[in-house]
Amino acid sequence: MADTEQYDLDAYLDRIGWQGERRACLDTLRGVHLAHALSLPFENLDPLRGSVPSLAPADLMAKMVHGRRGGYCYEHNTLLRLALEALGFRVTPLAGRVVLGAESPDSRPRTHTMLQVEVAGEAGPYLADVGFGAPGALLLPVPLAPGAEYEGAGRRHRLARLEHEGPLELWELQAYDRRGGVWTGQYAFTREPFTAVDLDVFNWFVATHPRSPFTRRPYLQRTTAERHLALDGDRFTQTLADGTVTGRTLTREEEARRVVTEEFGIEVPEGLALLG
Repeated sequence: MADTEQYDLDAYLDRIGWQGERRACLDTLRGVHLAHALSLPFENLDPLRGSVPSLAPADLMAKMVHGRRGGYCYEHNTLLRLALEALGFRVTPLAGRVVLGAESPDSRPRTHTMLQVEVAGEAGPYLADVGFGAPGALLLPVPLAPGAEYEGAGRRHRLARLEHEGPLELWELQAYDRRGGVWTGQYAFTREPFTAVDLDVFNWFVATHPRSPFTRRPYLQRTTAERHLALDGDRFTQTLADGTVTGRTLTREEEARRVVTEEFGIEVPEGLALLG
């Protein structure tokens, strides 16, 4: 059965609140991307309880659309890819290394996925990504071209080419830190195409490896028009549009569950202890 036969575009667009045009143009890409980013939270509750999230279209629909859960990068960007393909876009999955907080661009494996999207009438493809769980994540897609800076939905990004020894160009998505006044790398990637089979392997590794952060502590993110929320272990933080950060440490299980339910809009699966 084809992916599109297991995928309900109407239900997805209703879930993210998109009521705009349904054609493969830049306005639709930008609108659907932003609506998704502001509607579906990032969360790792399945790996935390020892379950590998399914990337099958029907299962993504059941969990993230009808079940009103979130997911992590493989789930988010697979769900977006299915929507964009149903709308008529040509989409290629890519994979990259998270460099945020890393010693160098090659010190971590490729554990993040993003999308290259072809848009009719545009000079080149766009980078789309609704699954990067950080305040520097894209809210709007950006042209896959180096040098230019893009302001979108209150965030500022640019793409840079990095020097390296490989045969393919190495790109880095950078986000502007308004408080520090500096550009910070988020992840590095090449434009080598990947397939759903590749992502299944990456997904299994990230969801099961004992050193994966997603198997050891809760990690949730949610972005609204006014703020970015994060729960990393027992630390709950809020980042405002001007870069102001406030936070507190959660000390009780019932408090952590209430935060996940009320702030992130997610019902914690039965039997899962957030604070261990």
